[in-house]
Amino acid sequence: MAPPRLPVPRLRPVVFNLTDFDAAGDGKTMNTGAFERAVETISRLANSGGGQLNVPRGRWLTAPFNITSHITIFLEEGAVLLGIQACKAANYSSFHFLEMADSNEMPTREREDGSLPHHEELVLTRSEVEAVKAEAGEAKAFEAEAVNAEDESYWPLLRPLPSYGYGREHIGPRYGSLIHGQHLKDVVITGHNGIIDGQGQSWWAKHKKKLLNYTRGPLVQFMWSRDIVISNITLRNSPFWTIHPYDCKNVTLSGLTILAPLHEAPNTDGIDPDSCQNMLIENCFISVGDDGIAIKSGWDQYGIAYGRPSSNILIRNVTLRSIISAGLSIGSEMSGGVANVTAENVLIFESRRGVRIKTAPGRGGYIQNIEFRNLTLDNVRTGIVIKTDYNEHADAGFDPQALPVIDGISFEGVRGRGVRVPVRMHGSEEIPVRGVKFRDLLVGISYKKKRIFQCSYVEGRVVGPVFPAPCEDLDLYDEEGRLVKRATHKNDIVEVDYDG
Repeated sequence: MAPPRLPVPRLRPVVFNLTDFDAAGDGKTMNTGAFERAVETISRLANSGGGQLNVPRGRWLTAPFNITSHITIFLEEGAVLLGIQACKAANYSSFHFLEMADSNEMPTREREDGSLPHHEELVLTRSEVEAVKAEAGEAKAFEAEAVNAEDESYWPLLRPLPSYGYGREHIGPRYGSLIHGQHLKDVVITGHNGIIDGQGQSWWAKHKKKLLNYTRGPLVQFMWSRDIVISNITLRNSPFWTIHPYDCKNVTLSGLTILAPLHEAPNTDGIDPDSCQNMLIENCFISVGDDGIAIKSGWDQYGIAYGRPSSNILIRNVTLRSIISAGLSIGSEMSGGVANVTAENVLIFESRRGVRIKTAPGRGGYIQNIEFRNLTLDNVRTGIVIKTDYNEHADAGFDPQALPVIDGISFEGVRGRGVRVPVRMHGSEEIPVRGVKFRDLLVGISYKKKRIFQCSYVEGRVVGPVFPAPCEDLDLYDEEGRLVKRATHKNDIVEVDYDG
């Protein structure tokens, strides 16, 4: 006997059910048209408070679709929204284009009244797609492609992100996300722990075999939007990054479970705030094949030119796991700057790294005023990492003299067990790490080796007792703030048997 359905709250003046638009939750019927009709209907209700779309119990197969402002999508218990896999034959009619005038205009900052300017759509025109494919040596007659097309053709091709220069994995366009929105406000995706499943397995396999010509798309992406809430649902098996808010304001992500295999699921970051301001991430469990949370703001000269930082971000009460990368990262794409980030009550377990800050010459930008409080590391290979030689660049046009600034990084209330190297902070003569502060750090180590608290080109202080003993590059203060011992800056780098 099926359990009783939880009542669905009424969150908008007008409520629809996905089945009102001829959808079928059998896991086989393509429901893209139903989602598009529902979104179009709700878009007409903007002046009266918008509308709510309930997705009931069932398996709802769909290709990517765009959503609108003033919408609530409610995934009921037992509802699974399935992204179509990139592995089967498809019809040419599914290939998405947007007829539009060509334009090279880069999105600009907000108007003085705080409203978002109207930006060009990023979807490529039909002629642009043909040109891209011709340049890649794969131009074909559309009739022939109709026979041989694969299901990634359901994903629209988008222009590169302006702060990245080109597709993150390939020069040229990138695939869109399963759920996508641009220039939106007042959007809610929530539920009774319903599921959005990107079915990314075929994407990962094709990426590994180098069968894709464009950068994979995220599972959920909002761009140039504000007042976004995603809560109380599960997101799993994204083709690429899972949730990617880009140049957004006032974003709340709460009560989320984000899952991907710990191996063989490349670049499946959980949450990637990218040039976002005023963001809350709370009460989430994230176990994925790359960084759990990665704060970004553009790549090299393109991010510097775009000039939009990630700032005023609060992360609290989250549990993170990443065997491949880090639980919580800042960078390495941080060229627009990252500032005023607080992470508190964070548990990172069974991971390669706990917290990692990564950058390099050519990035420019800054990482400033970052606070970690009540950080727990359980069976983590490397606890805290600051790395300034992450030399992966958008292209050869980066400026090696564009040096990032790292200043004001504090750690208070750090606990851990089974940690091989608790701290590894390596600045450089070009990129010193300044203003580091440790207080109340007690980490149980798994290997008794010398110099497992490592520093080079680091300036800062330790307040009160910490374990293991800190490096000599840091000033020592007692609990009352009195200087006990001045630092001796050796600036020598000690390599250990792991990849930091």
